[in-house]
Order: sequence, then structure tokens, then C-alpha cells
Amino acid sequence: MAGLLLLTDARGASVEVLPALALLGHRVRVLPADAELLVDPPPYDAVLLDARRDLVGVRTLARMLTGSGKPVLGIFTEGGLTAVNADWQLDDVLLDSAGPAEVEARLRLVLTRAALDEDDDSAKIVVGELVIDEHAYSAKVGGTTLDLTYKEFELLKQLATYPGRVFTRAQLLQEVWGYDYFGGTRTVDVHVRRLRAKLGPENEAFIGTVRNVGYRFAGPRDARDGDADGADADDDGDAARSGAAAEKDATADA
Repeated sequence: MAGLLLLTDARGASVEVLPALALLGHRVRVLPADAELLVDPPPYDAVLLDARRDLVGVRTLARMLTGSGKPVLGIFTEGGLTAVNADWQLDDVLLDSAGPAEVEARLRLVLTRAALDEDDDSAKIVVGELVIDEHAYSAKVGGTTLDLTYKEFELLKQLATYPGRVFTRAQLLQEVWGYDYFGGTRTVDVHVRRLRAKLGPENEAFIGTVRNVGYRFAGPRDARDGDADGADADDDGDAARSGAAAEKDATADA
């Protein structure tokens, strides 16, 4: 049973707008078709817009509801359907004469699609221009896909999942490489350097160094202001980090 918000200027009950609703078990809340009333609306799963009369006004309202994150369905007369196009930005349309089976099927489809979209969004980490998609195993900056190895992606995801949290090299080694990895922690330094290079000069400060501790993921504001310990200062031993061995380990585990 879904919660439906019916926006209409009709004075009668919801059955006047869409008679099939009387035969379905959904919770229907009726409100005037006024955008100001939607600033703090009651909880709902989908919006039904009564577009049987004021096509111009309802079209404007439909476009305003696009960013609500909830599916919006328009209710039309058969003649009104001729005015519908992509500019309405509706998720689906219903004839006011539609039977209960059709109304139920269309509601079920739009609600299922909305749930899937929410799942996709929850699998993405967005920080400024950086978008990390866990399902696609991809990361983009400003719409450009970064060419990351598996371990580079996992390291970036681990840091970005907990912005501001400081991870020691040993913690990152355990979380990304696993407890059975026997390589040295300098492998983490090598991967961080590679990540920064691929993020580019404008975004390398997303990964900040905390001296003598490890690394943290900075938010957009921190990255713009510059990390307190610098993006390039990988601790005192970074200049003489047993570079060849670390690079060899990192290449083998990339």
C-alpha cells in the first residue's frame, strides 16, 4: 500500500479525479495544486497531478516537482493527452477513465523504478566534482573517468567513504589489501602518489597527509584551502622510502 499525494483543484473526493482509486487500497492525501503547499508536504511515495483542466498550470507544477525524488504521474482526459511531451517531465500518465488494474500496474512500475534509482544513488560517493560509483567500479572527476587500477579504486573508495577520518598506513593496508598481505606499508604511499597524479593538480589535495600518522580524505573546502600537512609531504621518510621496493610491491599488487 503506497502513500499517494493527489494535487487537484477539484472540490470533490479523489474518486472524482480518478475513480479507480476507490477500488485500490492506497492511502490518498488530497491537496490543492499549489506549489506553496509543497514546501513541507506530508509523507508520500508518489504524486498524482490532476491535469484534466489547467494544462498550462499543471505542466509548470509538474516541472517544479521533478527534483522531489518521488515519481510524478499526470491524470489526463483523452483529449488532454495530445498536449503531453517530454517537457512535462512526468514519470507516467494516466487517463482519468483508467481501470484499477491499469492504475495499480502503472503505480507499481514507477515505484519500483524509483526504488532502483535510490539504490543506484546510494552506491555513489559524491564529493565536489569527484563521483565514485561502487557498482561500476569507476571514478570520475568533472565527468572525466579516471584510469584507476583495482587497488587504486579501492583505496580511493576507502578514504572517500569516511571523509575527514585519519587512516594509518597499516589500517589502509588491512582494509584494502587484506590481512594476508605481507608487503610493506610503503605500498600505500606509492598508491597514494599514483592516485594524486591521476586526480590532477586541482584535485590531488583531496587526499591529505597527516604527518607521522597516515592519510585522510579532505572535503572540497579543505582541498581548496590546502591540507594542513600538504598533499605531497608523505612523512619524513618519503624522500627515502625504499622507493624501488615499494614501487615493485605496488606494481605487483595494482
